[in-house]
Amino acid sequence: MVSAESIPVYFGTYKGGSPASKGIYRSKLDLKTGRLSEAVLAAEATSPSFIEIHPNGKFLYAVSRSGSAGAVIAFAIEFNTGVLRFLNQQPSGGAGPCHLSIDHTGRNLFVANYSGGNASVIPISADGRLGEPTGFVQHEGCSVNQKRQKGPYAHSINVSPDNRFVFVADLGIDKIMIYKLDIGKGTIVANSPPFAKVKPGAGPRHFSFHPSGKFAYVINELDSTMTAFIYDSFSGVLTECQTIMTLPNSFEGSNTCAEVRVHPNGKFLYGSNRGYDSIVVYQIDMPEGELTFVEHETEDIKTPRNFNIDPTGKFCLVANQDGDSVVVFRIDQNSGKLEPTGHKINIGKPVCVRFSLP
Repeated sequence: MVSAESIPVYFGTYKGGSPASKGIYRSKLDLKTGRLSEAVLAAEATSPSFIEIHPNGKFLYAVSRSGSAGAVIAFAIEFNTGVLRFLNQQPSGGAGPCHLSIDHTGRNLFVANYSGGNASVIPISADGRLGEPTGFVQHEGCSVNQKRQKGPYAHSINVSPDNRFVFVADLGIDKIMIYKLDIGKGTIVANSPPFAKVKPGAGPRHFSFHPSGKFAYVINELDSTMTAFIYDSFSGVLTECQTIMTLPNSFEGSNTCAEVRVHPNGKFLYGSNRGYDSIVVYQIDMPEGELTFVEHETEDIKTPRNFNIDPTGKFCLVANQDGDSVVVFRIDQNSGKLEPTGHKINIGKPVCVRFSLP
């Protein structure tokens, strides 16, 4: 299933698109050329918009929205074929699940429920099945954007590199909530201090740690900015050191940001713009972790809700939600710039990209 020449890739989707999406799709990325094999259906599911693969590479988990209820679905990855075999599902603990992650031991799954403004912890058994939720937190409050911030909207959930803290970026209250994690019990409780703030109206969405564990970055959906934090791994505290625009100064249209990723080598940071359809590239300046703008890549990009960088750091795969495609860029290892490869595949409304490793 995995070789030195290629790596399996899975794609979460929204219902609809052309061709019409039916669930989770799989492909293989050629690590020499950047070519993707034709996408095939790995498992049927209702709008599995965000997916995550277990650290052992044997299981895949997906959020699913069905009416007002939210669920997390567990699948086993068939080693020889890559097909996903349904295991079970559990309630996500709130409405509109939109993001999930797994602790580094593979014992707990964390899910952010956007519409519910809350987050849950769900235990993972040795066979990959999900247990009943063991942890839950409800956010409160609002912020200055009357259309988008009338209440809490938990948009992503990430665990610290050392498995001690969990961070929930809440778009509705302009805070990254910080929780202490008890891995054994599967619970999260408020840290002290309990959150880090961003500028009112920023709308923090997705969050990414630097490989060194010394810095973290949040992309702010509503005001099209990227915020860099210094991270104290002992206390869990995030201290803002910089906020920088994701757009060119000349852009005057409507834009919302989506995904953020640090390159595996720790030298570059990437973020996605929807409106000014592009991937913004920054250089990460050491030792402070601050950002310097490099470029905007726009070639064949349309509503990039999600993108990901393969584990070797050679290629960036951009999921075009409204382009019904996934397009591949080669990453210049010296500058961080994205170079079009000419390779892309058709998938209806792709919104999440994940690589599978054994």
